[in-house]
Amino acid sequence: MVKSFVMLLFTLFMSASWAGEVTVKDVLGRDVTFNAPAQRVIVGFYPEDYMAIGTEAAYDKVVGMSRYIWEARSANWEMYVKHRPSLQDIPAIGRVDTQTFSVEKVIGLNPDVLMLADWQYKALGTDIERLESAGIKVIVVDYNAQTVERHVKSTEIIGVITGQEKRAETIAAEYKKTVETISKRLADANLPEPKVYTEFGASGVQELGFTFGKNMWGAISTMAGGDNISAPFVEWWGKLNPEQVIASNPDVIVITGYETGAVLDSMIMGQGIDKAEARKRLEGYKKRLGWSSIAAVKNNRLYGAYHGACRTILDAAMFEFYAKAMYPDLFSDLNPEQAYLDFYKKYLPVTPEGTFMVSLEN
Repeated sequence: MVKSFVMLLFTLFMSASWAGEVTVKDVLGRDVTFNAPAQRVIVGFYPEDYMAIGTEAAYDKVVGMSRYIWEARSANWEMYVKHRPSLQDIPAIGRVDTQTFSVEKVIGLNPDVLMLADWQYKALGTDIERLESAGIKVIVVDYNAQTVERHVKSTEIIGVITGQEKRAETIAAEYKKTVETISKRLADANLPEPKVYTEFGASGVQELGFTFGKNMWGAISTMAGGDNISAPFVEWWGKLNPEQVIASNPDVIVITGYETGAVLDSMIMGQGIDKAEARKRLEGYKKRLGWSSIAAVKNNRLYGAYHGACRTILDAAMFEFYAKAMYPDLFSDLNPEQAYLDFYKKYLPVTPEGTFMVSLEN
């Protein structure tokens, strides 16, 4: 009896040691109070970031997830499931963008914290009130905006949710240092800005795909010293008129892709993708109608990038990639793909193998 009482006191002491009430200000400036580290979490977006910052052990406390964004990167998802099969047992909560997000299922999973992306929170509207009325703490993070401030803030928030504040601080500081180093070198060099165009190549050569204005790849290319030709015409993401791309005459073109695409000539990049095949797909874009007159095509300055390496704390390597693509002499010392792989080696439990960046120049 005495032994049982002592064990109960020990358990209560350990619970008190590991959990305490904290208040964080999320990326929207909302004060959210909850017990940290959270014991039951639903990850609405940024699942790989959650593991990188919170460690693999953070997924012991994940009770639900909007899985589609991870499963869309099919080979990446399979790599993680092979390492940790229990990931596929985590209940899916649906998608906000296709209106399949289930408020009832979320409430039924009884989470302490629901972590949402900025765009998810805004799209859910009055459903947020229903979730909060059920006692669920909704915390908003944002890597889509692709700003240093929001990347750092989001990383710190995930650190608090998972009890990994020091790890989060280190990761955020490394990200900030990469961006600041590139920015300083660009400022010191004071070179003319090359015009750059980025396109998500899932639709293949025959159909112009989505491009990006002031977030995601658009923000990365701008922060890396480029003049983003899409910015005057697309606020967030959308399609340009084909004639506008030709008239803008970009100096550098980046086509992004996942491991699979919609058509046979889609740009493919990522886990398990052979570099020769990725380069072959990229080469096909030189034959797009009217593109032979574009400076980037004439000078063979076409590049491929893994679409899954954007809107994530992992994308510091993509700043290096764009900087080197646009200013090859100034950033000749950078090895962006190795930087991407090094992040995995340092912060994630899997080792990706494939093609995450490719060029027609070599």
